[in-house]
Amino acid sequence: LGVKDSHQMTIFRIIAAILHLGNLEFQAERDGDSCSISSEDEHLNNFCSLLGVEHSQMQHWLCHQK
Repeated sequence: LGVKDSHQMTIFRIIAAILHLGNLEFQAERDGDSCSISSEDEHLNNFCSLLGVEHSQMQHWLCHQK
């Protein structure tokens, strides 16, 4: 397709991050309206490292709608 190697690796990194995001396991809280993600979830760790985002912030904002 004529995509440069550096761009290819970026595309692969984004696709891998999206696939890891799809494998996250959310635990429902008691009230049923909220959830949490284990801080030791390997898919969240991989997602954050692939995209270079802060782990605690991503863990928080995936479970809050604001």
